[in-house]
Amino acid sequence: MANLLGYYVYNLELTAVKDNTELEKLLIATSSRAVIVIEDIDCSVDLTGQRVKMREKEKENENNQVLHRLGMEENETKSSKITLSELLNFIDGLWYACGGERIIVFTTNYVERLDPVLIRRGRMDKHIEMSYCSFEGFKVLAKNYIGVEWHELFPRIERLLGGGGDDAGGCGGEFDAEELGRRCRGVLGECGEGARG
Repeated sequence: MANLLGYYVYNLELTAVKDNTELEKLLIATSSRAVIVIEDIDCSVDLTGQRVKMREKEKENENNQVLHRLGMEENETKSSKITLSELLNFIDGLWYACGGERIIVFTTNYVERLDPVLIRRGRMDKHIEMSYCSFEGFKVLAKNYIGVEWHELFPRIERLLGGGGDDAGGCGGEFDAEELGRRCRGVLGECGEGARG
């Protein structure tokens, strides 16, 4: 996306941002014409139904205020203090007053764990499910990243990704994503070496 548009890419690791003020400063410092990527948002900050969890936690700890305070202090020292509200302000564009074109990309493996206000339509305009890589997708990656449009190993990769033939994951017909990924990365490395050599 960034290559196609000629945009800069910023990878924002929310766990490294200590609070809302720092988040705001980082976002304002991004250049215009930028893609801001926040990967694995379900793991980055506790935005997974945060409001509901906070109410449940408060009820659970009403009878033991000492343990509650110790737990809060521990959480404050270990995790980011970015709030859902501040992140929503960022997404909704309140900081866009500084101008510029920006695309925000969030990734998650568990969209169902995220707070519904974070992922509602209108806030996140496109929801794209990316499943396992197809052979056509693999060819695009090989072309874009190592400049290989065709290689003698491509038929083998097609069999690996297509689920047919003797090389179908090497698992007796069962799909093993880790094994398949390892094999394809190995073949892709061989293709890249051939292209460079």
